[in-house]
Amino acid sequence: MTVTFLLGGARSGKSRRAQVLAEQASPSRVFIATAEPLDDEMARRIARHQADRAEGWRTVEAPLDLAPALGEAKPDEAIVIDCLTLWLSNLMHHGRDVEDETARLCAALPAATKPVFLVSNELGLGLVPESPIGRAFRDAQGRLNQAVASACDVVEFVAAGLPLRLKG
Repeated sequence: MTVTFLLGGARSGKSRRAQVLAEQASPSRVFIATAEPLDDEMARRIARHQADRAEGWRTVEAPLDLAPALGEAKPDEAIVIDCLTLWLSNLMHHGRDVEDETARLCAALPAATKPVFLVSNELGLGLVPESPIGRAFRDAQGRLNQAVASACDVVEFVAAGLPLRLKG
């Protein structure tokens, strides 16, 4: 099966692109969500994402353990993982080993027996963050994106709702 990685900036259309591709791939889909509703604003964002999904979607909450969540998909379900940036933030916040977790995720991707669509932010196009933690996060995101892109069959960069194929 094809594993597709969708990168872009905030509000670039990458999540919508992943949703459309998954809906084209299968009438049955699972949305593996990494966001946690830790405040009202995030709860509203999550609700908006849920409302945007049509019938045929099931949600699995996986703020930390993505590799095992891939195995929870039913045989006929296309998989959307949204998003790796929040997943990275969760890993760092909980003191998890980012390199080990990235390796676990990347090792699970080639074994996928159904279409997988991963969403992540491309943070390296902006200004250098002012704080050390900001720079560490930006650098970790870049390394994560490179590792995942290497493990995927197709990589697209999405800007203004338009996909640009980088790989595959």
